[in-house]
Amino acid sequence: MSRSSATLTSAEGPASNGPVPHEPAPTRAGRDDDWGNPRVARNLFLWPALLAVLFLALFPLVASLGLALSYFSFAKGGFALRWAGINNFTNLFSGFESTVFLGMLQPPNTAGWVVFLVGAGLLAWALWRGARSGRLSLTSLLLRSAGAVFALALLWLFVESVFGPGGFPGSLITTLIYAFGGTSIEYVLGLGLAMLTIQRLPGQRLFRVLFLIPMTITPVGVAYMFRMLTDTLVGPFAPLWSAAGLANFSLLNDPWGARIAVILGDVWQWTPFMFIVLIAALEGRDLETEEAGLVDGASRWQIFRYITLPSILPVSATVVFIRLVEAFKIIDLPNVMTNGGPGTATESVTMEAYLSWKGFDLGLSAATAYALLVLVTIVALAYVSFVLRRARAETMGVLGGAGGGS
Repeated sequence: MSRSSATLTSAEGPASNGPVPHEPAPTRAGRDDDWGNPRVARNLFLWPALLAVLFLALFPLVASLGLALSYFSFAKGGFALRWAGINNFTNLFSGFESTVFLGMLQPPNTAGWVVFLVGAGLLAWALWRGARSGRLSLTSLLLRSAGAVFALALLWLFVESVFGPGGFPGSLITTLIYAFGGTSIEYVLGLGLAMLTIQRLPGQRLFRVLFLIPMTITPVGVAYMFRMLTDTLVGPFAPLWSAAGLANFSLLNDPWGARIAVILGDVWQWTPFMFIVLIAALEGRDLETEEAGLVDGASRWQIFRYITLPSILPVSATVVFIRLVEAFKIIDLPNVMTNGGPGTATESVTMEAYLSWKGFDLGLSAATAYALLVLVTIVALAYVSFVLRRARAETMGVLGGAGGGS
């Protein structure tokens, strides 16, 4: 065979092997109408699950809104709903239920005016600082102004009900006291315990386990335990109360004493949650920056204030946010410890909604629950805007400064 014929044979393919095979046909997996297409499989499995979750999340909201705008009553063979409009919400703020929800409002005394003016000054300063920075758009500034007005209204309710002679707070202010007061104490105690247990002290593992025990107990069990501990007539501490001359005194008979008792029970149970999260954040921090600060002559307080605390700020802000939202739903402790008493002093908004539901006033119960939903939503949005974002920005600034210095 000559070189030319060999070249021709090589280009056309070997004659003995028959015709050149064709390209393989496209598989069915690449077709848009095939079950094996990843897009079809994704839509097949994702959308039903997504629709189910949306239904389970939206249906209770829509149903409860329908109840909040209606009068519910039992009828022969079932129940009846009559259109009520916003009457159920009106009853909460200006009707027969307003004394329970808002409390008894009276003009504040001098101390109340001082508290209100200080709070109003802090809100005005925060707005002025945000507007001066120039980083806020007009929409953000308007939203912050609306949030400040809402906070000012809540502050005025607090001042009138707490510092007004003859006034008393309703379930709305009581819930705010539980949420903000209890969460603040829990964070301070949790951070203090976390700082102690990272000091390599003897028996720190044992103390870590002991600190977690309260979180494993049900809220009802905690409520019964604190109800027994605060009873000066019966219970394990009755001899001690009698020896101290407090046998005829009960902390739960005083409105503020009962509120403090509920907060103490909540703090005892949920401080371990703060503790376990914060100790994980402290053990994961960068120690080189703290060691560099000690070498430069910084004190222990300066190390904690300017290095340790900013490094755990995002974790702290997140865990406080989670606990704060959860604290608005408190019901077990006041229901079991005091049954909402004395009077309605320890009723939370959730407990008020529960008692209305228990009395078959489902419309008022749904309206109370929606009022709590609006309150928690506004507080959550304000917290995310003012605290979470600022905590992350400050942490990035600290890390950037440390990186630039190194």
